[in-house]
Amino acid sequence: MRLTAQRLKNKPPRLITSDEYKPYTTAILEAFGDKQESKRTGNRGRPKKPCYRVPKDLVYATVHKKRVKGRVKKITYRTIFGTDEQVQSALKSSRCSRKVNTSFVERQNGTDRNRCSRKVRKSYCFSKKWDVHGAATKLSMYSYNFCWAIRTLRRPDGRAGKCTPAMAAGLANHVWTIEEWIKYPVRQC
Repeated sequence: MRLTAQRLKNKPPRLITSDEYKPYTTAILEAFGDKQESKRTGNRGRPKKPCYRVPKDLVYATVHKKRVKGRVKKITYRTIFGTDEQVQSALKSSRCSRKVNTSFVERQNGTDRNRCSRKVRKSYCFSKKWDVHGAATKLSMYSYNFCWAIRTLRRPDGRAGKCTPAMAAGLANHVWTIEEWIKYPVRQC
């Protein structure tokens, strides 16, 4: 979340959605919230942790799944930060979805697991070192975005033909080959 906040220059997106995993709330608040340091008391011991205030433009909703005997019977959403009106306004202006869901990130996770054998559940191909795992993830995701044409994507210029996620985002103008992608010079930032 901190990297996302840095890339967005600490301005929260119109709407953040996730499942109800509890650490997400803290991570989102620490990344986009207004930090307020606790006053020093002069007493011994550790100082209090800083508090985070929720900004007016931070809107976060979670998908709530009601289960009966392990099966999902009803899906609703809960507004964590912001108001229900802000959530509905963000959904109305969205080009992708009209309801709070996690389908985009779940689809991305499924694609990631499919393309990187280290992430398949119950696999012997697990990563033993974190940096190797990160490198395998980057190889999988970058090649997917630049070298893999997606049948349902359309080019932003409206022309017919194959389109990759990078082309749809305006980052590339053609489908790259793996060789071209690997040999492309790296620009250090």
